[in-house]
This record gives sequence, structure tokens and C-alpha cells, in this order.
Amino acid sequence: QVRLVESGGGLVQAGGSLRLSCAASGSIFRLDAVGWYRQTPGKQRELVASITNGGSTNYADSVKDRFTISRDNAKLAVYLQMNNLKPEDTADYYCNAQSSGLLGKYDSWGQGTQVTVSS
Repeated sequence: QVRLVESGGGLVQAGGSLRLSCAASGSIFRLDAVGWYRQTPGKQRELVASITNGGSTNYADSVKDRFTISRDNAKLAVYLQMNNLKPEDTADYYCNAQSSGLLGKYDSWGQGTQVTVSS
């Protein structure tokens, strides 16, 4: 079983920065592809950024040049550096990770962390 824990959310003024962390634990030895998603009430969860096992990244157009996803394979962790935050970035942010363990592969979600950007 795999557990993902997000942290780093909070309240910030527009133009500010936050760094989200997603830490994995459990019977795994590697994180594969990982994505950060966000969701606001009444809307579908959307992909914000993703990173492959090889380090290739992909971003939603709305966050390009402001957000940076990175990973620390040794720590089984993935990060989302969010700069120049805007009120429209306000959402619950979730980490989704594909991972590999001795017993197979997993697809896991964290519990989410709230980001609020005030204008």
C-alpha cells in the first residue's frame, strides 16, 4: 500500500509563492510518473503539472512560466514550486503518483492541500 501526503498549502497574497510537497511512503521503491492536480468546487479536477520518471515535465498553459515541478527520487518526493500566484490559482491541490513496488505497481492519490490566493 502507498500513502501520499501533500503539504505546503496555505494563504498567500497575489504575486506570492508557495512550494507544495508530495511525499510517498509504503512498500514502494520508486515513484514513476507523478502529477499535480487542482480542483475547485463544482469543477473537474485538472492537471496542473506532471513529471515522468526520467524528469520530463508538462504544464497546463495557465501555469507555464510560473510553476515548476521537480522530484527527489531518493526521498520519494515531488514538489511544485508556485510563483507569481494569482487568485485563479486558488484550489485544492492533489498529488497523483504511479509507483513501483516489489508486489507490483500502484496508482495513488493524496488527501490534498488547500491553496488560497488573495487579491
